[in-house]
Amino acid sequence: MEWKSGASEIRTVYLHKTAYRMLEVKNSHLQGALMFQWLSNLHRRKLAEMPFSASWEEIIRRNVAHYCMLDTAEQTHLKALIQIFIAEKNWEGCGGLELTDEIRVTISAQACLLLLGLPHEFYRNVLSILVYPSTVVPPKRKLSHFEIALAPVEATHPIIGQAFQQGPVILIWDAILNGSRHPEQGHNVVYHEFAHKLDMLDGAADGTPPLRDRKEFQDWVVTCSREYLRLKSEVKAGRKSFLGAYGSTNEAEFFSVATEEFFDRPLRMKEHSPDLYRVLKEYYRQDPAERVGRNTCVKEE
Repeated sequence: MEWKSGASEIRTVYLHKTAYRMLEVKNSHLQGALMFQWLSNLHRRKLAEMPFSASWEEIIRRNVAHYCMLDTAEQTHLKALIQIFIAEKNWEGCGGLELTDEIRVTISAQACLLLLGLPHEFYRNVLSILVYPSTVVPPKRKLSHFEIALAPVEATHPIIGQAFQQGPVILIWDAILNGSRHPEQGHNVVYHEFAHKLDMLDGAADGTPPLRDRKEFQDWVVTCSREYLRLKSEVKAGRKSFLGAYGSTNEAEFFSVATEEFFDRPLRMKEHSPDLYRVLKEYYRQDPAERVGRNTCVKEE
């Protein structure tokens, strides 16, 4: 009995020590995370305060139509975001494409435009951005040794962009340039793929990004569900929709397509679906419709 009692006491002390050690480790990790956050914030502040390259701004003015609709404060904020974004991401040119400042800046300006009014961590779920010169066909996916094919593996098809839950963003340069210079077309691959990454921040690509509170969530679900089902019904009936048929694929694609339309053709969305425009305006905390017609860029003679 004494041995059992002693063993029990030893076990109790061990558990206390283990718990204390776990608390030490947890606190150490927390302190490390706080230190990293402090260093990160300091580094980002230094990047944001650096003079913005005149050649970079010329690239944005030439390639990103939406930039000229921003007021001075918004342009200043966007340029700070761009400097941090470019520095923190891993950039890779693929398919023989040589990466240039024009490519990095043009992509970054559009990706960061989505963040302009959001609390954010510079797309913490995006580590790498892979850029191809033109439409690419990804390699056919192979089954793993432990995977059973319950349905045929999807055939590969040409893409102009792709975002992975745990992976990079793939973009096509000629599509990027065309979409960023011509918002009237309503197709912007950067907005589309980075909207997917915003959607994925809560761990699921379900068309609902992290929202501020229950009220905003309920409004989002009611409005987006109604508009998504309306789009599916219109597509099924063969009727044209201002969002286009691709948005009816699933809720994730609906959010990304709606984001393209929201920024590129806001007046059109506001006319056809004022409630959808409203929830996107509240989420992004921006009002692109209010910016239409504004041009803050000085045109060269």
